[in-house]
Amino acid sequence: MRASGDLSRREFVKSGVIAGAGFTLTVHGAFARVLTQAGSKTAGFSPSVYLQIRPDNQILYWVTRSEMGQGVRTTLSILIAEELDVDPRMLGLIQAPTVPKFKEIRLRTSGSSSSVGTARTLQRAGAIAREMLITAAADVWHVDRKECHAVNGFIEHTASGKRLSYGDLANRAANVPVPQNVPLKDPKTFQWIGKPIRRVDGPQIVRGTAQYGMDVRVPGMRFAALARCPYLGGKAVRWDDVKAKAIPGVHEIVAVTTGLSTGVAVTADNSWAALQGASLLSVTWDPGANRNFDSEEYFKQLHAALDSEGFISRHVGEAEQILGTARIKVEATYEYPFQAHAPVEPMNCTADVRKDRCEIWAPTQCPEVAQQETATLLGLPVDAVKVNITLLGGGFGRRLIADYVFEAVEISRAIGRPVQVVWSRRDDMRHGSFQPAEVIRLQSGLDADGKASALIHKQAAADLSTLGPQDNDPMRYAKNGDPWGGFDNPYNFPAFKVDFVPVPSPVPTGPWRAVEYPSTVFARESFMDELAHAAGKDPLAFRLELLQPRDKVTIGDIEIDRGRMARSLEVAAEKVGWSTPVSRNAKGRLWGRGIACNTYFGESYITQVVEVSVDDKGGVSVHRVVCAIDCGLVFNPLGLEGQAESAITWGLSATLKGQITFRDGGVVQNNYLDFPVMRMNDVPKMEFQIISSNAPPSGFGEHCVPPIMPAVANAVFAATGKRLRRLPIMIVSGNL
Repeated sequence: MRASGDLSRREFVKSGVIAGAGFTLTVHGAFARVLTQAGSKTAGFSPSVYLQIRPDNQILYWVTRSEMGQGVRTTLSILIAEELDVDPRMLGLIQAPTVPKFKEIRLRTSGSSSSVGTARTLQRAGAIAREMLITAAADVWHVDRKECHAVNGFIEHTASGKRLSYGDLANRAANVPVPQNVPLKDPKTFQWIGKPIRRVDGPQIVRGTAQYGMDVRVPGMRFAALARCPYLGGKAVRWDDVKAKAIPGVHEIVAVTTGLSTGVAVTADNSWAALQGASLLSVTWDPGANRNFDSEEYFKQLHAALDSEGFISRHVGEAEQILGTARIKVEATYEYPFQAHAPVEPMNCTADVRKDRCEIWAPTQCPEVAQQETATLLGLPVDAVKVNITLLGGGFGRRLIADYVFEAVEISRAIGRPVQVVWSRRDDMRHGSFQPAEVIRLQSGLDADGKASALIHKQAAADLSTLGPQDNDPMRYAKNGDPWGGFDNPYNFPAFKVDFVPVPSPVPTGPWRAVEYPSTVFARESFMDELAHAAGKDPLAFRLELLQPRDKVTIGDIEIDRGRMARSLEVAAEKVGWSTPVSRNAKGRLWGRGIACNTYFGESYITQVVEVSVDDKGGVSVHRVVCAIDCGLVFNPLGLEGQAESAITWGLSATLKGQITFRDGGVVQNNYLDFPVMRMNDVPKMEFQIISSNAPPSGFGEHCVPPIMPAVANAVFAATGKRLRRLPIMIVSGNL
């Protein structure tokens, strides 16, 4: 199961890290090009496509990643501001659209790669601007530039105490040659990187002045809502629009054939009229071939697939032969359900299609895809399509699919005016892309000393449908490192046999927060707990034993540092007080503590310890989560903790509450009432321990999701002695 796009997610992460140098070369070209243009004007100083410093001392920064609540605008502002020597809050933020100026710059937001993939480029952009401003000031004062330095938006001359603001120097700096090989700051001198910085755009969001997709207004714009086919892959045959057109403000009725879920659109003067009109359309549907699709029946197919031959993922040694000699054999099968993204802001898009151009306003993670595929749909040159990226009210991978963009484009073309398509919550819950359901069987054994022998891991699921048709290369999963968490299992078993069995389904599937890791790590870390108890060993000690000799090992093209993994386990255990009994401060409840860990492509290492209680009816409450994090250099500790809190809460929703089920060819759930998520009173106390590391920085948007699921399941076992192998854990008795 690969993530969306031409590259696998792992390939992208690898290329994104390496691309620091590649992007620098590209941006260097952009420096020279933009500088030439700016040099002939008096509008100020544009040392790169990212920056403009104006004579009035405005410093504008074009942000090239989508802000969806992860704080990326703040992190990227810190990176460029550090080298520019200004307070990050001094930067005026502008979201970069898909225009020729940014044609060579990646605007896509995915793979927890925003900060890692842009860090060097942005630092270098800030450093080059700083050095050019220093040169300009030295020219003004007729002094050696070595006597000048940058201080929070000013260039100062050390000897005389003279100072000029960046705005004062803007026009002169525009004529300074672009320096080569500009050195970056020594990390010991960092003023902003590594310090806790609050959100630079927080005030606008809190005050309601920030623009989300649904805030967009374009002159002459209409609103549109769709009556969508309730069957997977079905379509509209005919419809009666009399009642819909009787709603005041309703205008056109338009068939929509693009996107993940086709249907019939109602346009109106406001979103309420459009939604009401869509609900009153009487549509006859052709259910298509998936009329009887049922998720419980699909689970039966997944279980049956485990007995068929799969594709090789990772084979090391003679796992089956070694397992055959084990004194104790342990086997368990785990189920993971379909999941929805369910962001707070439903899908929406505003499009204005004209004869020779198109402009789009969308909360999207993939503006390049939206631009390129819209151009194909309309038969226009790519540069004739402009995509403006608004703030996203949550993304989680859902907005890596641009289906809602194409709906707006299709309707705008049909009615000849701008239109904003608004999805209802029901639409968003039932007609998007989903995390695929999976079944995973794990087998291992123990020798006379309780040491683990080989591990056999077999996983059945659908490939992500965003990838399109898959080839028949028998090694394709091994080459792509799939399944994540199985292929790159960090433990030192004597032999491995990891296989994947693809089981197609009609459900549109796509990237979900942490993509493949949640399901695989749920199974792997739950099974590690089962093995430990079968061996009569402490689950922490058992894991540490399997990480010996704490070496570095290369799996495919991923380097796993078992020492860092073990260290995260030890730090989390120490912080929680693993060797002491869990506090029992409420009567009539069973209490337990569970542990789980994971490495994300060998870049970050995370351990979570969870304390839970179970009431006499089987209800599970999570009270405390302790999380040890080693993700290399941390740009913003406050942002890191916010991401960790968000990811843990997201993971807890999938662990304890929500799942998507299909019956009669469609999704059963409609809203947060039947797809519940964590509420404020559900959220446990969270404690974080950031482990100091000299390792390179790594992304962090998704990394804390996977371990929380098995940590909770293991804690429930510690409390009750009952193993839970299927999510969600709504009540203990219902998951046996």
